[in-house]
Amino acid sequence: MAIFMLIVLPSMTGYMAWEARAVEVTVLSIDGAPEGIVYITDPHVRASNIDHVREVIREVNRLNPSLVLIGGDFVTGEEEDFVSQEVWRSLDAPAYAVLGNHDYRVGIDGPTGIERLLATSTSAVVAAGAYDVSALNDGSADTPFADDLTAVLEENGVHVLRNDYARVAVGGEEIVIVGIDDGWAGMADPPEVPATDAFTLYLIHEPSCRADWDADLILAGHTHGGQFLFPVIKQLNDLGVIELAGLFDGDGKTPTYISRGVCTSSFAGVELRFNCQPEIVLINPTEEQLRAIA
Repeated sequence: MAIFMLIVLPSMTGYMAWEARAVEVTVLSIDGAPEGIVYITDPHVRASNIDHVREVIREVNRLNPSLVLIGGDFVTGEEEDFVSQEVWRSLDAPAYAVLGNHDYRVGIDGPTGIERLLATSTSAVVAAGAYDVSALNDGSADTPFADDLTAVLEENGVHVLRNDYARVAVGGEEIVIVGIDDGWAGMADPPEVPATDAFTLYLIHEPSCRADWDADLILAGHTHGGQFLFPVIKQLNDLGVIELAGLFDGDGKTPTYISRGVCTSSFAGVELRFNCQPEIVLINPTEEQLRAIA
Protein backbone atom coordinates (compact mmCIF):
# COMPACT_ATOMS: atom_id res chain seq x y z
CA MET A 1 0.00 0.00 0.00
CA ALA A 2 2.84 2.40 0.84
CA ILE A 3 4.52 1.75 -2.52
CA PHE A 4 1.16 2.22 -4.27
CA MET A 5 0.61 5.55 -2.53
CA LEU A 6 4.11 6.72 -3.40
CA ILE A 7 3.40 6.00 -7.07
CA VAL A 8 -0.20 7.22 -7.30
CA LEU A 9 -0.18 10.40 -5.18
CA PRO A 10 2.44 12.33 -7.20
CA SER A 11 0.75 11.44 -10.48
CA MET A 12 -2.69 12.37 -9.12
CA THR A 13 -1.34 15.67 -7.81
CA GLY A 14 0.26 16.33 -11.18
CA TYR A 15 -3.02 15.59 -12.94
CA MET A 16 -5.00 17.86 -10.62
CA ALA A 17 -2.48 20.67 -11.12
CA TRP A 18 -2.83 20.22 -14.89
CA GLU A 19 -6.63 20.25 -14.69
CA ALA A 20 -6.54 23.52 -12.74
CA ARG A 21 -5.01 25.12 -15.87
CA ALA A 22 -7.16 23.31 -18.46
CA VAL A 23 -9.79 25.96 -19.12
CA GLU A 24 -12.83 24.97 -21.16
CA VAL A 25 -15.47 27.12 -22.80
CA THR A 26 -18.98 26.34 -21.56
CA VAL A 27 -21.78 27.35 -23.93
CA LEU A 28 -24.90 28.57 -22.17
CA SER A 29 -28.11 29.07 -24.15
CA ILE A 30 -30.44 31.58 -22.50
CA ASP A 31 -33.67 32.71 -24.19
CA GLY A 32 -33.77 36.45 -24.76
CA ALA A 33 -30.17 37.17 -23.83
CA PRO A 34 -28.02 39.13 -26.29
CA GLU A 35 -25.41 37.17 -28.20
CA GLY A 36 -21.78 36.73 -27.34
CA ILE A 37 -21.55 37.63 -23.65
CA VAL A 38 -18.66 36.07 -21.71
CA TYR A 39 -18.77 35.42 -17.97
CA ILE A 40 -15.75 34.58 -15.81
CA THR A 41 -15.30 34.61 -12.06
CA ASP A 42 -12.87 33.98 -9.20
CA PRO A 43 -9.57 34.94 -10.83
CA HIS A 44 -7.77 35.34 -7.46
CA VAL A 45 -4.90 37.00 -9.33
CA ARG A 46 -1.47 36.45 -7.75
CA ALA A 47 2.11 35.89 -8.85
CA SER A 48 1.70 32.11 -9.03
CA ASN A 49 -1.28 32.19 -11.42
CA ILE A 50 -0.94 35.45 -13.32
CA ASP A 51 0.30 33.70 -16.47
CA HIS A 52 -2.79 31.50 -16.32
CA VAL A 53 -5.02 34.57 -15.92
CA ARG A 54 -3.30 36.18 -18.92
CA GLU A 55 -4.03 33.03 -20.93
CA VAL A 56 -7.68 33.18 -19.85
CA ILE A 57 -7.87 36.79 -21.03
CA ARG A 58 -6.27 35.85 -24.35
CA GLU A 59 -8.91 33.15 -24.80
CA VAL A 60 -11.67 35.60 -23.88
CA ASN A 61 -10.35 38.09 -26.45
CA ARG A 62 -10.13 35.33 -29.06
CA LEU A 63 -13.86 34.82 -28.61
CA ASN A 64 -14.41 38.49 -29.46
CA PRO A 65 -17.19 38.94 -26.88
CA SER A 66 -19.77 41.70 -26.97
CA LEU A 67 -19.44 42.11 -23.20
CA VAL A 68 -17.40 40.58 -20.36
CA LEU A 69 -18.87 40.01 -16.90
CA ILE A 70 -16.70 39.13 -13.90
CA GLY A 71 -18.15 37.63 -10.73
CA GLY A 72 -15.73 38.80 -8.05
CA ASP A 73 -12.80 37.52 -5.97
CA PHE A 74 -10.20 39.42 -7.96
CA VAL A 75 -7.67 38.96 -5.15
CA THR A 76 -6.66 36.52 -2.43
CA GLY A 77 -7.05 39.06 0.38
CA GLU A 78 -3.39 38.85 1.34
CA GLU A 79 -2.13 41.55 -1.06
CA GLU A 80 -0.07 44.56 -0.07
CA ASP A 81 -0.78 46.23 -3.43
CA PHE A 82 -2.92 45.67 -6.51
CA VAL A 83 -0.30 45.93 -9.24
CA SER A 84 -1.29 42.51 -10.64
CA GLN A 85 -4.76 43.85 -11.45
CA GLU A 86 -3.22 45.68 -14.41
CA VAL A 87 -3.80 42.39 -16.23
CA TRP A 88 -7.40 43.48 -16.94
CA ARG A 89 -6.18 46.24 -19.26
CA SER A 90 -5.73 43.48 -21.84
CA LEU A 91 -9.47 42.85 -22.16
CA ASP A 92 -10.73 44.00 -25.55
CA ALA A 93 -14.43 44.25 -24.61
CA PRO A 94 -16.36 46.35 -22.08
CA ALA A 95 -16.19 44.72 -18.64
CA TYR A 96 -18.57 44.90 -15.66
CA ALA A 97 -18.00 43.19 -12.34
CA VAL A 98 -18.94 42.74 -8.71
CA LEU A 99 -16.72 42.17 -5.69
CA GLY A 100 -16.41 38.91 -3.76
CA ASN A 101 -15.63 37.99 -0.17
CA HIS A 102 -11.86 37.89 -0.78
CA ASP A 103 -12.11 41.43 -2.08
CA TYR A 104 -13.36 42.41 1.39
CA ARG A 105 -10.99 40.01 3.22
CA VAL A 106 -13.96 38.17 4.73
CA GLY A 107 -14.14 34.39 5.14
CA ILE A 108 -10.87 33.81 3.33
CA ASP A 109 -9.68 30.84 5.41
CA GLY A 110 -11.31 27.59 6.49
CA PRO A 111 -12.68 28.51 9.93
CA THR A 112 -13.96 31.97 8.99
CA GLY A 113 -15.37 30.61 5.73
CA ILE A 114 -17.42 28.03 7.63
CA GLU A 115 -18.52 30.74 10.06
CA ARG A 116 -19.74 32.92 7.18
CA LEU A 117 -21.51 29.98 5.55
CA LEU A 118 -23.39 29.22 8.76
CA ALA A 119 -24.15 32.90 9.35
CA THR A 120 -25.61 33.18 5.86
CA SER A 121 -27.98 30.30 6.50
CA THR A 122 -29.07 31.44 9.97
CA SER A 123 -28.89 35.25 9.99
CA ALA A 124 -29.44 36.52 6.50
CA VAL A 125 -32.84 37.18 5.02
CA VAL A 126 -32.63 36.66 1.28
CA ALA A 127 -36.26 36.78 0.20
CA ALA A 128 -36.62 39.10 -2.78
CA GLY A 129 -39.15 41.30 -1.03
CA ALA A 130 -37.29 41.51 2.29
CA TYR A 131 -33.63 41.17 1.40
CA ASP A 132 -31.37 41.90 4.36
CA VAL A 133 -27.86 40.57 5.00
CA SER A 134 -26.84 43.45 7.25
CA ALA A 135 -26.38 41.06 10.18
CA LEU A 136 -23.28 39.79 8.39
CA ASN A 137 -21.78 43.29 8.42
CA ASP A 138 -20.10 42.75 11.76
CA GLY A 139 -17.09 45.00 11.27
CA SER A 140 -14.82 42.28 9.89
CA ALA A 141 -15.06 43.49 6.28
CA ASP A 142 -12.05 45.54 5.16
CA THR A 143 -13.95 48.25 3.31
CA PRO A 144 -10.91 50.48 2.62
CA PHE A 145 -9.21 47.46 1.01
CA ALA A 146 -12.28 46.89 -1.20
CA ASP A 147 -12.50 50.60 -2.04
CA ASP A 148 -8.84 50.72 -3.10
CA LEU A 149 -9.25 47.56 -5.18
CA THR A 150 -12.33 49.02 -6.86
CA ALA A 151 -10.42 52.17 -7.80
CA VAL A 152 -7.61 50.12 -9.34
CA LEU A 153 -10.06 47.93 -11.28
CA GLU A 154 -11.80 51.02 -12.64
CA GLU A 155 -8.43 52.42 -13.71
CA ASN A 156 -7.79 49.19 -15.60
CA GLY A 157 -11.08 49.15 -17.50
CA VAL A 158 -13.34 47.09 -15.22
CA HIS A 159 -16.52 48.88 -14.15
CA VAL A 160 -17.45 47.63 -10.67
CA LEU A 161 -21.13 47.64 -9.72
CA ARG A 162 -21.69 47.86 -5.97
CA ASN A 163 -25.44 47.66 -5.40
CA ASP A 164 -25.95 49.50 -8.66
CA TYR A 165 -27.11 48.78 -12.17
CA ALA A 166 -26.07 49.74 -15.68
CA ARG A 167 -27.96 49.84 -18.96
CA VAL A 168 -25.64 48.61 -21.69
CA ALA A 169 -26.17 48.31 -25.45
CA VAL A 170 -25.08 44.90 -26.72
CA GLY A 171 -25.38 44.20 -30.42
CA GLY A 172 -28.24 46.62 -30.90
CA GLU A 173 -30.09 45.32 -27.83
CA GLU A 174 -30.23 46.77 -24.33
CA ILE A 175 -29.24 44.71 -21.32
CA VAL A 176 -29.63 45.72 -17.69
CA ILE A 177 -26.76 44.52 -15.49
CA VAL A 178 -27.49 44.62 -11.76
CA GLY A 179 -24.42 44.20 -9.58
CA ILE A 180 -24.96 43.11 -5.97
CA ASP A 181 -22.13 43.84 -3.55
CA ASP A 182 -20.72 41.00 -1.48
CA GLY A 183 -23.14 39.10 0.74
CA TRP A 184 -20.65 37.49 3.10
CA ALA A 185 -19.30 40.95 3.89
CA GLY A 186 -22.84 42.08 4.68
CA MET A 187 -22.63 44.67 1.91
CA ALA A 188 -25.34 43.32 -0.39
CA ASP A 189 -28.18 45.82 -0.74
CA PRO A 190 -30.01 45.35 -4.05
CA PRO A 191 -30.90 48.60 -5.81
CA GLU A 192 -34.33 49.56 -7.04
CA VAL A 193 -34.37 48.67 -10.73
CA PRO A 194 -36.97 50.41 -12.93
CA ALA A 195 -39.35 48.12 -14.76
CA THR A 196 -38.07 47.30 -18.23
CA ASP A 197 -38.58 44.88 -21.09
CA ALA A 198 -34.81 44.67 -21.56
CA PHE A 199 -32.98 41.47 -20.63
CA THR A 200 -32.09 41.83 -16.95
CA LEU A 201 -29.12 40.03 -15.47
CA TYR A 202 -27.99 40.00 -11.84
CA LEU A 203 -24.34 39.50 -10.89
CA ILE A 204 -23.71 38.17 -7.38
CA HIS A 205 -20.70 36.46 -5.87
CA GLU A 206 -22.09 33.92 -3.38
CA PRO A 207 -25.01 31.93 -4.83
CA SER A 208 -26.36 31.33 -1.31
CA CYS A 209 -26.91 35.10 -0.97
CA ARG A 210 -29.13 35.40 -4.02
CA ALA A 211 -32.88 35.95 -4.02
CA ASP A 212 -35.64 35.25 -6.51
CA TRP A 213 -35.30 38.66 -8.10
CA ASP A 214 -37.34 39.85 -11.05
CA ALA A 215 -34.59 38.95 -13.49
CA ASP A 216 -33.99 36.82 -16.55
CA LEU A 217 -30.73 35.35 -15.27
CA ILE A 218 -28.50 35.37 -12.19
CA LEU A 219 -24.77 34.71 -12.54
CA ALA A 220 -22.79 33.60 -9.48
CA GLY A 221 -19.42 32.13 -8.59
CA HIS A 222 -17.57 31.65 -5.29
CA THR A 223 -17.81 27.84 -5.12
CA HIS A 224 -15.06 27.05 -7.67
CA GLY A 225 -17.52 24.37 -8.72
CA GLY A 226 -16.59 22.45 -5.59
CA GLN A 227 -13.01 22.25 -6.90
CA PHE A 228 -12.97 18.48 -6.30
CA LEU A 229 -16.09 16.95 -7.85
CA PHE A 230 -15.90 13.34 -6.75
CA PRO A 231 -18.71 11.11 -8.13
CA VAL A 232 -21.12 11.32 -5.16
CA ILE A 233 -20.70 15.10 -4.89
CA LYS A 234 -21.25 15.49 -8.63
CA GLN A 235 -24.43 13.42 -8.47
CA LEU A 236 -25.79 15.51 -5.59
CA ASN A 237 -24.98 18.67 -7.57
CA ASP A 238 -26.61 17.32 -10.74
CA LEU A 239 -29.73 16.48 -8.73
CA GLY A 240 -29.83 19.98 -7.23
CA VAL A 241 -29.40 18.70 -3.68
CA ILE A 242 -26.33 20.90 -3.40
CA GLU A 243 -25.48 23.83 -5.67
CA LEU A 244 -21.85 23.98 -6.71
CA ALA A 245 -21.80 24.34 -10.48
CA GLY A 246 -24.11 24.59 -13.45
CA LEU A 247 -27.55 25.94 -14.28
CA PHE A 248 -30.27 25.80 -11.65
CA ASP A 249 -33.68 26.81 -12.96
CA GLY A 250 -36.24 24.58 -11.29
CA ASP A 251 -39.32 25.35 -9.19
CA GLY A 252 -40.11 28.48 -11.21
CA LYS A 253 -37.20 30.38 -9.64
CA THR A 254 -34.95 32.82 -11.45
CA PRO A 255 -32.48 30.78 -13.55
CA THR A 256 -29.05 30.86 -11.91
CA TYR A 257 -25.75 29.79 -13.38
CA ILE A 258 -22.98 29.04 -10.88
CA SER A 259 -19.61 29.06 -12.60
CA ARG A 260 -16.66 26.86 -11.69
CA GLY A 261 -14.47 29.96 -12.03
CA VAL A 262 -11.10 30.36 -13.72
CA CYS A 263 -8.81 30.01 -10.68
CA THR A 264 -8.99 28.42 -7.24
CA SER A 265 -7.78 28.42 -3.70
CA SER A 266 -4.26 27.02 -3.56
CA PHE A 267 -2.59 24.29 -1.53
CA ALA A 268 0.98 25.22 -0.61
CA GLY A 269 0.92 27.64 -3.54
CA VAL A 270 -0.40 25.08 -6.05
CA GLU A 271 -3.90 25.18 -7.53
CA LEU A 272 -5.57 21.77 -7.78
CA ARG A 273 -8.85 20.58 -9.29
CA PHE A 274 -10.45 17.19 -9.90
CA ASN A 275 -13.27 16.55 -12.38
CA CYS A 276 -13.96 20.28 -12.24
CA GLN A 277 -12.17 22.19 -14.99
CA PRO A 278 -12.02 25.98 -14.83
CA GLU A 279 -14.39 27.59 -17.29
CA ILE A 280 -15.16 30.56 -19.46
CA VAL A 281 -18.93 30.82 -19.85
CA LEU A 282 -20.12 31.93 -23.29
CA ILE A 283 -23.77 33.01 -23.42
CA ASN A 284 -25.64 32.64 -26.72
CA PRO A 285 -22.56 32.40 -28.94
CA THR A 286 -22.47 33.91 -32.41
CA GLU A 287 -21.63 31.80 -35.45
CA GLU A 288 -18.13 33.27 -35.38
CA GLN A 289 -17.67 32.27 -31.75
CA LEU A 290 -18.94 28.75 -32.40
CA ARG A 291 -16.34 28.39 -35.11
CA ALA A 292 -13.67 29.71 -32.73
CA ILE A 293 -14.37 26.98 -30.17
CA ALA A 294 -15.03 24.15 -32.62
